Amino acid sequence: MAEPAHPARSLWWLFEPVHAVTYFAPEGRAAYEEAGLRGYWRGYFGGRAAPLGPVDAAPVVAAFFNFAPRMVERALPEIWTRATPERALAARVEGATAALARLLEPVGPGPVDRAVGLLERAVAGLDCSGRVLAAANAALPRPEPPLARLWQATTVLREHRGDGHVAALVAEGLDGCEALVLRCALDTRRETLQPHRGWTDEEWDAAAGRLAERGWLGADGSASPAGRARHGALEAATDLAAARVWSGFHRAELDELAAALGPIATACRAALPAQNPIGLPG
Repeated sequence: MAEPAHPARSLWWLFEPVHAVTYFAPEGRAAYEEAGLRGYWRGYFGGRAAPLGPVDAAPVVAAFFNFAPRMVERALPEIWTRATPERALAARVEGATAALARLLEPVGPGPVDRAVGLLERAVAGLDCSGRVLAAANAALPRPEPPLARLWQATTVLREHRGDGHVAALVAEGLDGCEALVLRCALDTRRETLQPHRGWTDEEWDAAAGRLAERGWLGADGSASPAGRARHGALEAATDLAAARVWSGFHRAELDELAAALGPIATACRAALPAQNPIGLPG
């Protein structure tokens, strides 16, 4: 019998799809294009990096971690000549809210209101030390509409977890490409991740070679028992880093949050492709 997922991971499975509508729903793309960020990656980098201000590529390469530097450099800082960070921030909220309004219409306001209250309580208790993306998003003004509040709260929490995951990868001595290769050796298709992160075949194969030297990949390129064990340790470290915020919640409150987010997450998953680069379980 499989071990139950850590509560921090179980909740991530539920709130990540809410955040992800900004990348995959047509309303999100349309809002970025209306703001001047035409082309999928201009919208992605503009929207996700905007909380950091009009930065160059270097801090975004560091914070996003697993994108090839040249891919980020093609977008930044040029996108700020098309839309200011303030305009990009407005566009991402507009697009996400419009997408959620469509997707969550059958769900109704009750679960949204319950989820917002608990999620915002979690956000208020976050320690963002060492977590740049989480801190930048947490510092943004809270919007008023409930759906915008839902999206912003899930965004802060997912970036908080993501910052912790990056820290775990760095502590394990992995670089961005190696982290992707390991993931593909476990349960994701290479053609899903590699083009979306900008690594060349030569860079990808070199990263696989380094993992093989560490004993994490077998001769066929699949994850070895040692690689699976180290990946499990990475996920456990990520869960531990994300768990503290939930320690102030009673079990009944976590169950209430999961119950509220359940139908919301199901509806939002309809906007996500079956094979996605985020790592959400199917």
